[in-house]
Amino acid sequence: MTAPGIVWITGAAGLIGNYLVSTAPQFAPSLRILGLTRSQLDLVDFAAVAGLFQQQRPSLIIHCAALSKSPQCQAKPQLAWKINVDVTRNIAELAADIPLIFFSSDLVFDGQKGNYVEAEAPNPRSIYAETKAAAEQIVLHNPKHTVIRTSLNGGLSLAGNRGFNEEMRRAWEASRTLNLFTDEFRCPIPALVTAQAVWELAAANKPGLYHLAGAERLSRWQIGQLVARRCPELNPRMQPGSLRDYDGPPRSPDTSLNCAKIQRLVSFRLPGLSEWLEANPSQFF
Repeated sequence: MTAPGIVWITGAAGLIGNYLVSTAPQFAPSLRILGLTRSQLDLVDFAAVAGLFQQQRPSLIIHCAALSKSPQCQAKPQLAWKINVDVTRNIAELAADIPLIFFSSDLVFDGQKGNYVEAEAPNPRSIYAETKAAAEQIVLHNPKHTVIRTSLNGGLSLAGNRGFNEEMRRAWEASRTLNLFTDEFRCPIPALVTAQAVWELAAANKPGLYHLAGAERLSRWQIGQLVARRCPELNPRMQPGSLRDYDGPPRSPDTSLNCAKIQRLVSFRLPGLSEWLEANPSQFF
């Protein structure tokens, strides 16, 4: 990484962005962090973004902002491409001479095999995944830049609805019953762990493509069971379901990620979700 200076974190009001901002004093104390939210800077206003960039000259950009909910992207594909691809292209061009870390998703894979390594070709099945795959190519065109594919992140967000655990909790607070697939697999990870790994990766100055997710492959149903144990007071309601009975937009059955590449760079072992929850009984909610 370049000499200590200003670090932009876009999407600072989101889950991962907020954890990056809040953990910076611990994991990157020498850096000056500017957490950018939509109210502070509209990333779609390319002229405004360029103006602030020229004024502040950040030494690193961590680009977390995105239209990240698949149903929103399916409903508004043009908006999804503008926010997820065009905005990323503009930021990548401004950051041509400095490190850029861009967040992508395990959903760029079609989920037909699981345990994906970085070298395997994406095959997106949704608008959201298509935009992320396209943005990856833009970012990786510059050898100074980094793409991080992550999975479901959990934690406490400012809006209270960004972590997968928060979405489940909200459903149970509303007395809804969740239908959770037993045959759809991800590698969930606490956003706190994601943030620590990203700060270590930034300090290592080893750009490229990395998978960053939990060490445990879990079905949606298994994830729900783990989260439900943390909030028994809500009388969590859920039932097992199957992708075989699902008739909505395309879903990828197994996008579990092999994280051996980034594991060799970070100073700690990436935990599985059940292990982390057991070791941190007072966190996550």
